[in-house]
Amino acid sequence: MASLKDMRVRIAATKATQKITKAMQMVAASKLRRAQAAAEAARPFAERMDAVLQNIASGTAGSGTAPRLLAGTGSDKVHLLIVATGERGLAGAFNSSIVRLAREHITKLQSEGKEVKILTVGKKGYEQLRRNYEKSIVDRIELRGVRTLGYVNAAEIAEKVIAMFDRGEFDVATLFYARFKSVISQIPTAQQIVPPKFEAPAETGGAAAIYEYEPDEDELLAELLPRYVATQIFRALLENNASFYGSQMSAMDNATRNAGDMIRKQTITYNRTRQAMITKELIEIISGAEAL
Repeated sequence: MASLKDMRVRIAATKATQKITKAMQMVAASKLRRAQAAAEAARPFAERMDAVLQNIASGTAGSGTAPRLLAGTGSDKVHLLIVATGERGLAGAFNSSIVRLAREHITKLQSEGKEVKILTVGKKGYEQLRRNYEKSIVDRIELRGVRTLGYVNAAEIAEKVIAMFDRGEFDVATLFYARFKSVISQIPTAQQIVPPKFEAPAETGGAAAIYEYEPDEDELLAELLPRYVATQIFRALLENNASFYGSQMSAMDNATRNAGDMIRKQTITYNRTRQAMITKELIEIISGAEAL
């Protein structure tokens, strides 16, 4: 049985941990508001970029002149998985849920005889994936030193991906990230960005609009496709950032509550043990006095 001193040390350590988790919760809550606003502001632009590119691409369908970045290589033997996670832990299941989705995708592709290459964005994704797929990781990017995510960070990643595609190193690229829904809900998402796989357009009930472009579609696509890749990566980084702080805020709140429960249980045990020791000493004193 632990001594009273050991119990006091344990209670003090738990209280210190509770202060840390409470402070981390408050920091995550303060950063979440700005990260959430940035993610929500990026969504309309990314969605409109997707819609415009889809409209332009439909004009070149079947023409045989579409850029290679849009039409693809005509094969899907080599897949590049861009796994974007956080740089830090203590965020609940945020990082592991993205990696789990990527692992499921890897298992499916390998069962079909496909070759898989991995590009990790974020320290935690690399640490988890290298245990089983270290030979498949072709590059790793860490943004730990970036205080504020900007489009330039996504553009650098997009340039690497497009350069790999131009060198013929892969046929299909899929981006993995967590889409922010709420503080307690982040949705692991897989999005194919090379060649782009557009979502089905919503039914409007009217005739589809016809546009004439100047310059022609091929020139526009050559300019817009690299921007599309960078935009989707930038959106994923912002969604991940908001999801990370939301998940961390929720995890630290749970940790703070659990620490409070532990402190109450430890205090009750300490008081009971102390009272038992006092009672035992009184009984010994009274017994000794009666013996005299």
